Amino acid sequence: MTFHRRQFLRLASAAVAAPAISRVALGQSPPVTLKLHHFLPPVANGHAKLLVPWAKKIETDSGNRLKIELYPSMQLGGTPPQLYDQARDGVADIVLTLPGSTPGRFPRVEVFELPFIADRRGITNAKAVQNFYEANLRDEFKDVHVLCVCAHDAGIIHANKQVKTLQDMKGLKLRAPTRLAGEALKALGANGVTMPIPLVAEALAHKVLDGCVVPWEVVPAIKVHELLKFHTDIGRSPALYTATFVLAMNKPKYESLPAGLKKILDDNCGQHAATLAGRMWDEQAVVVQELVRRRGNTVTVLDKDEAAHWEKATQPVTEAWLKQAKEKGFNGEKLIADAKAALAKYANA
Repeated sequence: MTFHRRQFLRLASAAVAAPAISRVALGQSPPVTLKLHHFLPPVANGHAKLLVPWAKKIETDSGNRLKIELYPSMQLGGTPPQLYDQARDGVADIVLTLPGSTPGRFPRVEVFELPFIADRRGITNAKAVQNFYEANLRDEFKDVHVLCVCAHDAGIIHANKQVKTLQDMKGLKLRAPTRLAGEALKALGANGVTMPIPLVAEALAHKVLDGCVVPWEVVPAIKVHELLKFHTDIGRSPALYTATFVLAMNKPKYESLPAGLKKILDDNCGQHAATLAGRMWDEQAVVVQELVRRRGNTVTVLDKDEAAHWEKATQPVTEAWLKQAKEKGFNGEKLIADAKAALAKYANA
C-alpha cells in the first residue's frame, strides 16, 4: 500500500511539473520584441490584413513572450531598395521587401517575374514560390534568415484609357513593379517606368504616368480606382506578371531567440505564411473588383486569342533572361521547368 501511495505521489508530482517545464521553455526568458519594417502604407491590405493578424497570432501563440512591432511606410528610415540590407545588417529585425526592388541582385527568383509564367491566383503563386525557394533559392538569400518567400496574384493593367488590344498599349507610360515587368511592357509597346508603390499615386495625379501595373489588392491603398477609370485583365493563366516578396529576418537576431520562441516563429512562417498571403490576395481581388465596378470604372478582360498575341509578343523577354542566366552561370531552363512544376503542384490549392 505504501509503495502504491509513493508511486502515485511521484506520478502526480511529474504531472504538476510538466507544465512548469513547458513554462520554463517559453516563460522564464524575458519577452522579445522584434521590429518589422516595410514599404507599404498602413492602409494597404498587405499591412492591415496580412502582417497585423500574422504578428498578433505569433504574440498570442507565445503567450505575449514574442511580439512583433510593425513599422509601415519606411518609418525606420531608408528607401524600399535598402530593406533587404536593413535585415542583413540589423537595422530592422524583420523586413518585408520585393527582391525586384534591387534589379539583378536576386536573378533566380526572377523566374516567377517573367511574363506569362505565374498563375492568376495568389494562393498558387505564393505556395509555389515558397516551395521553389526551399529547393532553389537558399543560397540566393543566404545573408538573412528567410521567414517566407511568396508572390501575389495576377498583375492588372490600370490606365487612363481603355486597353483592349496590343495597339492600345502603344506609348503608354505605365509604372512597372520589377525589371522584367518593365521589359514585358516595352515588348507590348508601352513604356515601363520603375517606381516604388508609395510614389505612384502622386505620379498618376500629376499625369507623370498614364497608368500602372499592380494586382487588384493594391488599388485602394494608392487610390488607383479614383485616379484611373480603366482596368485590363489578361483573364487567364498564365498571368501577365507577378512580383515576388521576401519576409526576411536578421540572422543573429533569429539565432538569439530561445528555442521555444524559435519554434513558434517557425510554425507561423514558410508555407503557413505563404498560404495566409495567397488567400489575402485572392480574397481582396474579389473585393476590389466589386469596388471598382460599383464606382463605374471599366474592367476589360482580354479574350483568349488576344491574350495569346500578348504572350507571343513577350517571348523575347524570356529569351533574353535565359541568355543572362547562362552568362551568370545558372541553368535558366531548369529554373523555369522547376517553377512551372511548383505552380502545377499548387494549382488546386
